[in-house]
Amino acid sequence: MTRGGPASPAPPQLRTSLTQDLARLRQTVAEMGERVSLAAVRAVWAFTERNPDMATLVIEEDVRLNDLQRTAHELSYGAILTQAPVASDLREIMSLLHMAGELERMGDHCAGIARLARSLVDLPPLASDGGLSQLAETCNEQVRDILRAVMEGDLALARTVAEHDDRLDAAYRRLLAELIASMALDAGSIVQATTVIFMAHRLERIGDRVTNIAEDLLFQRTGRIEELD
Repeated sequence: MTRGGPASPAPPQLRTSLTQDLARLRQTVAEMGERVSLAAVRAVWAFTERNPDMATLVIEEDVRLNDLQRTAHELSYGAILTQAPVASDLREIMSLLHMAGELERMGDHCAGIARLARSLVDLPPLASDGGLSQLAETCNEQVRDILRAVMEGDLALARTVAEHDDRLDAAYRRLLAELIASMALDAGSIVQATTVIFMAHRLERIGDRVTNIAEDLLFQRTGRIEELD
């Protein structure tokens, strides 16, 4: 056996199988992203419309996200253990696996918002309900854009999405100030306003995870670890 020589290329049949598994892994992550985007919209809509059935649907659909994350784990570890991926392929596998984890946690936040929405179904709207809807719209725009960046391998878009997290943080702070002022003026709104704060915090955390996915994409494409927050 020659020592120190270049690694032998993977046999063609292994290369074909790895290509297929990578395609399935990308598809799995894409489906997770689409489901998270839809769940975020539905969860906040369930709150603004006081619709407990929609809230329940979001909670139930979170199970599918958990299943998809398990599929991502199986595909990733199976490819690593059986198909000898080279450095660039290994980076893509590990990045997509980490993205799947981020998306699963984002789904948990959506389900959490839905549970909170369900607890408020019998209470009247607050003036700040519109602020939460705007925050959710900004958040969902971030989710959609990072998914497009991942699917297209668009590093410039990924950086832009991460930079726009400041807009989400600013909207969160404005809503928080509005809710605190509301509670100061009307003690009867404390329970409801506090619950909306918890919802808003979950949306802000989804935005943080979007930034993590942007960092994953940069690592996948360049091999460099960068902090974008």
